[in-house]
Amino acid sequence: MSHQGFFVTGTDTEVGKTLVAGALIVKLQSMGVKAIGYKPVVAGMHTIDGNLINDDIQTLLMASQQAMPELCASDICPYFLGDAAAPHLVAAKEGTQLKMDVMIRQYKSLQEKVEAIIVEGAGGFLVPIDEESTLGDFAQAIDLPVIMVVNIKLGCINHALLTAEAIEHRGLQLFAWVANSTQSDNEYTQQNIKTLKMLLDKKYKANFLGIIPFNDAIQNNSIYNINHLVSTSKILTLYK
Repeated sequence: MSHQGFFVTGTDTEVGKTLVAGALIVKLQSMGVKAIGYKPVVAGMHTIDGNLINDDIQTLLMASQQAMPELCASDICPYFLGDAAAPHLVAAKEGTQLKMDVMIRQYKSLQEKVEAIIVEGAGGFLVPIDEESTLGDFAQAIDLPVIMVVNIKLGCINHALLTAEAIEHRGLQLFAWVANSTQSDNEYTQQNIKTLKMLLDKKYKANFLGIIPFNDAIQNNSIYNINHLVSTSKILTLYK
């Protein structure tokens, strides 16, 4: 396991990246590593008690503050966009320019203060930042090993293999993957996981960190509490 951190991506949006990222932060902290989270851009804000927040950032912040209580939301994310849509589209609507160098610079400033950063992407691996760059390019620039979250459903094998191929194309290591069940199991759930374990190990030597079983209490929460993160962290097996 590298103590510099990981880049967490997913086979699509809403596949459980934030749950896994938060659980990884907690897992590393339990192993004695000073770990926090980071997200280069979020799209989708809403108001709670008069405060404008993003659910993903609130979860990452809650986990990160276990190691660095002084952190605030703007420390772990440089860009907050209003609508829950593709970041480059919302940024254009709001007249905001998403800048790769800003994302990288803020990441590097945090890197100096901790042992590990869990960086969560937005949506899938190739979500655009602008007309030329994607979050895959950002991942390539920071050069962290990648952990892929796979939503176990119809089509997941194709989605996972396409994502793995895109990761490899950028010269990045697909370090590991997590199977996340966001819906009730069916007769093919375990077969899908078995197939992915075989294919991802054979071609990429990707570690399998574990299966997050379907749980209404978890899946229906937009902001995960620390108990959910601790519970999920115990499922994940990080390899040294």
